[in-house]
Amino acid sequence: MKKALLWLEKLENFILIATFIVMLLASFAQVVNRNLIQASIGWFEELARYCMIYMALLATELGLRDDTQMAITAFVDKLSPWGRKGALIFTKIIIVVFSGVLFVTSFDFLQAQFSFGQTSPGLGVPMYIPYFALPLSFGIITLIQTMLLVKIIMVPSSEPDPGKENAI
Repeated sequence: MKKALLWLEKLENFILIATFIVMLLASFAQVVNRNLIQASIGWFEELARYCMIYMALLATELGLRDDTQMAITAFVDKLSPWGRKGALIFTKIIIVVFSGVLFVTSFDFLQAQFSFGQTSPGLGVPMYIPYFALPLSFGIITLIQTMLLVKIIMVPSSEPDPGKENAI
């Protein structure tokens, strides 16, 4: 299980880095084109937008895994270690169910894009490529958060704070 988690983390990090670099280069090229060459090339902006979509969705899982998402913990901090573990398990279950439902329903969007055959106006790529960000990111969220949920459940309750060690 740990190897699968590490492999998914590396895949996610690679996609995040690649899309960030492409977005940065496309945005820079668009500014240079607009200001120095006086040409407006629309597909640079579209490429940067699609990269930003992939980055935002995949970074959501990164924030969940590293426990850097914004949270209000005033109530949970007052609970006993058992209560904190129960609250953590409850929130992980909600995350897994929510992302699992979105993962399954995102295939409807992909199927619609396959059947319509729509292409993007600037790049001319099939629209199922940008829409693939949904099943990819929610699939990774579902897998990793499910594995972390199992890991949290398996931690003995006598340990002080199981939520602090939920990163890989």
